[in-house]
Amino acid sequence: MTTREDIASVAEQLAELTRTVEAMAKGLEAMTTDLKAMTERADRQQARADSQQDLVDHQQDRAQMQQERIDLAAKELADVSDRLQAAATALRDSV
Repeated sequence: MTTREDIASVAEQLAELTRTVEAMAKGLEAMTTDLKAMTERADRQQARADSQQDLVDHQQDRAQMQQERIDLAAKELADVSDRLQAAATALRDSV
């Protein structure tokens, strides 16, 4: 092989390597774009899930508060019932 042939061979190899690197760079750019889109989509889904969890937590807090009110009302009703029963008994005893 002559010097010119060696130079031509190296030039062709360098050109092929350049094309390969450019193709890899385009592939990497496409993967980066895809990854960014997936990350943004995952972030939106996480934000939506967080929002839904906040709503569930709020609803559970409200349900617990309502249950506490119901329990208090039931206790007060039982107290009133006991007082009425005592009053009825006292009334019967006095007659």
